Amino acid sequence: MKASIIIPNLNGEGWIEDSIRSCINQKFDGEYEIIVIDNGSKDRSVEIIKKCAEDFENFILICNDTNTGFDHAVNQGIETSKAEYAVMFNNDAFAEPDWLQVLVDTADSDKNIFSVGGLMVQHFNRHLADDASDYVPLFGWTCKRGDGLKRERYNKIERVFSNCGGAALYRRSILDEIGWFDEAFFAYGEDVDLGWRGNNAGYKNIYNPNAVCYHICSATTGGRYNDFKAEKSGQNTLLLLYKNQPLLMLIVNFPFQFIGYLPKVAMYYARGFGKPFMKGTFQGIKMRKQVEKYPFKWKNLGSYLWVEWTMFKHCFTYVNYRVRRFFGWV
Repeated sequence: MKASIIIPNLNGEGWIEDSIRSCINQKFDGEYEIIVIDNGSKDRSVEIIKKCAEDFENFILICNDTNTGFDHAVNQGIETSKAEYAVMFNNDAFAEPDWLQVLVDTADSDKNIFSVGGLMVQHFNRHLADDASDYVPLFGWTCKRGDGLKRERYNKIERVFSNCGGAALYRRSILDEIGWFDEAFFAYGEDVDLGWRGNNAGYKNIYNPNAVCYHICSATTGGRYNDFKAEKSGQNTLLLLYKNQPLLMLIVNFPFQFIGYLPKVAMYYARGFGKPFMKGTFQGIKMRKQVEKYPFKWKNLGSYLWVEWTMFKHCFTYVNYRVRRFFGWV
C-alpha cells in the first residue's frame, strides 16, 4: 500500500460526502486506502460515510463513542494504516484529482523529505489562498502562510517550516522515528509541532503548490474565534515552544517570545476571548511535564541553527503579510 488518506470527522454531515468523494476520485497510479475516524458525531455523518464506503474497495471506518480530539483520531488512523505514507485530510477539504499523486511524487523524490503539503485554497473565494504551509516567527506565533492573499503568490516548490495537517503527507518511517501527533495538544498546533520535530531531526518539509485542495476552514470547530480555540491557543503555544527548543534556544528566544505573547493576550481580550485564552495559558504551564521534550543531539546542531535562522527570517514574512492585509494588497 502506497498511501493512506486519513480523515477525522465530527458532525460533518454538510461536507463530509464531498470531501470523501474527492478522495475516491483521485487519479493515482498506485494503491491507496481511505480511513475515516468518526469522533462521536451526533448528526448523519456515519450514515453518509458508510454510503461512500460502498463505492471504494479500500475503505476503513473507525467509530469512536466520544470526541477524542483531532490528534487521537488521526493517530488511530496512522496505527491502522500500513502504507508508506500517511496523508492527513480535513473533513471540510476537497481535493483536485491529481492532489495525491503530486504529494506522493514529491515525497518519492527524496528520502529525506518528512512531509509534503500543497496549496489550500479558500473554498468560497477560490482566487485566495487559505494555507500555503505554516511558519513560526521568533515571537513564537504559529502562522498560516498566505492566508487571504492571492494564490498565485505561492507558486514555488520549496522547503518550509511545517505543513498544515489539514492536507499533508507524512512519511510513516519518520513518524515512527520522531513520534506521531502529540495528543496533549488535542487540536490546533499539533501539525506545527510535528513539522518542528522533523526539522530538529534533520528532515525536510516541502511545499508543492501543484497539490491543490479547497478548504472551508474551521467548519467543525465553529468559526475563526471561539472559547475552545482561544483556550487551545493559550495552551498549545506554550507547549509548542517548550517542547521543541533546546535549552539554549529557549534562553536566547525567551525575550522575543515573551514580548510576542503580550499582543496575543491583548488580541484575545479585545475579541472577547481573554478568559479562555488565559485559562489555556495556565493549563499549558501545568502540562509542560506531560509532553515529551524533543531530546537535544549534537549531530542535529545544524538543524537547530536552520530553525533559528528560519524563525528570524519569518519575522519579516509576518510583517510583510500584515502590511499587505492592512493596505488590501492581496
